[in-house]
Amino acid sequence: MTGSLHIGLAALGSAIGVGLVGAKAAEATGRNPGASGPILTAAIIFAALAEGVVFIAIFLGKSGM
Repeated sequence: MTGSLHIGLAALGSAIGVGLVGAKAAEATGRNPGASGPILTAAIIFAALAEGVVFIAIFLGKSGM
């Protein structure tokens, strides 16, 4: 893709992914409050992985120019 369109699409996908992770983590904590620690840890790891896609897109976008 030309320009920064792929960076915007990656950011949009990442935002949707982080929102889904947060929603499901809140739902899981509501169902089992005793497991809130491991749920929080997993949610933070998965949110960071989803946001990492944006950094890869930015890196690939800058190297291709």
